[in-house]
Formats: sequence, structure tokens, C-alpha cells
Amino acid sequence: MDLEKRPQQPSPEPRPAALRASDADRDRTADILREALAEGRLTAEEHGERIDGVYRAKTVEELAPLVSDLPAAGASGYATAAPEPVPSRPSDGMVPPVADENLVAVFSSSVRKGRWRVGRRTHAYAIFGSVEIDLSEAIFEQRQVVIKAVSVFGSVEIRVPENISLRGSGTGVLGSFEVETLDSAERDAPVVFVDGFAVFGSIEARPRRGKLVRDLHKQLRKHLGH
Repeated sequence: MDLEKRPQQPSPEPRPAALRASDADRDRTADILREALAEGRLTAEEHGERIDGVYRAKTVEELAPLVSDLPAAGASGYATAAPEPVPSRPSDGMVPPVADENLVAVFSSSVRKGRWRVGRRTHAYAIFGSVEIDLSEAIFEQRQVVIKAVSVFGSVEIRVPENISLRGSGTGVLGSFEVETLDSAERDAPVVFVDGFAVFGSIEARPRRGKLVRDLHKQLRKHLGH
């Protein structure tokens, strides 16, 4: 007797490969985490852990759990107004020609970091030496800050928090001048302008990932009278 033929079940479709995360995907996720930190939804430790996860993530699926318990960027009204365009140069009269602070390293090193008040203009000179300027924990009291760097057979390294804007203009003669342009998502965020000249030396400015000015708007309102 012939056995009853059972209808053949269709084979399950293969699961599509996970979508690879782009730099824009990571930046959007980082923006949501940045707002959550500013609003007090995340502690600094939690924010740091999640930011590490953002830049380790290879797929969109890996990014989603990092913000699944947070409102979408902009939904809370933290940054309701669009940021103003960042000028390529300081506005007239905003930054004085005389430096508030000079950092000089001649056959030596000079370091400025930690919780310090940033002046409107800082000059850094590295002559057969090195200068390190770390603004990641600094107190900003001005919207526009200029750092003028000169490196001769030396190095000047500048680090900024990632929720400000960064611009650069300079020259390297048998040396290097590198500034990673940064645009803040926050209205009226400070802008750091790096002017530099390197001869057989290097000048580098870039954001320190995961470092934010947490009380950015409070600081500016207090010192600018808003």
C-alpha cells in the first residue's frame, strides 16, 4: 500500500545578514546618549560605558539596545532650536589679540589639563619640546576661544570635549598641522579655533571621545548674563 504523501513544508527563509552600522548611525546614537547625560537620565559612568559600546558596534542591531530605554534625540526638547552655523574665523571683537595664558616648552614639556578656566586666547610654543592642552574637563566662560600654536621641532597636542565645535587654520612646513573639524549639535556651544604653524614639528587638535561639557549651558548663561 502506498504511503500517504504529506505536503512538503517550505524551508524557512535564511535570516538576512545584520545591517552594518555606518558612521552616521554611530553619531546619531552618540547624540542620543549625549542628551541623556545632559538631562540626568544617565550617569557619567553609564554614558562612558555606552559610548564605548557605540564605537565598538559593527551592526545596527548592536546599537539599538544602547538607546532602547531613552527618548529619541531631540524628543525631550533639550535642543529645540537649531544650532547656528559655526564661523570659520572668530567674530570681530570676540577674542583679544593678547593671550590670557602662554604655554612654553623649550627642550621640555608643558601640560594644561583638568578643571581649569579657559581664557579667550591661549598661546602655545613648543621648541624642541611638547605642549599638551586638554580642554575635556575645562570650564568654558566664552563662546569663542582661540588657541595659537607654534611648533618648531616639537609637538602641540590639543584635545576638546565632543559637544563643542572645533575649527582650524594653519600650515606645516616639513611638519604637520591637523585639526579634526567638529560641529556641536547644541545651540550656542563654544567654538575653539586653532591657529598654528609647524616647522619640522606637529600640531594636532581633535575631540576626546566620551568627554562632554556637562554643564555647558549653565556655565554660559552664568558668565554671559543670559
